Amino acid sequence: MYQVGSLIEMKKPHACVIKETGKKANQWKITRVGADIKLQCTNCNHVIMLSRHDFERKMKKVLQP
Repeated sequence: MYQVGSLIEMKKPHACVIKETGKKANQWKITRVGADIKLQCTNCNHVIMLSRHDFERKMKKVLQP
């Protein structure tokens, strides 16, 4: 299960690139949980909000609960 502060991995990577590896970032931190889920990219700090339904479809796995 996920909660505020959890690190998660999405099915599709974010557009930003990690400088050290050259790969696209795919880790997000949950900053708000409710009817909507607010996520922050761990690489570029970009913030997005998804409905709970969309979030649960797009989430791949919880990396750190």
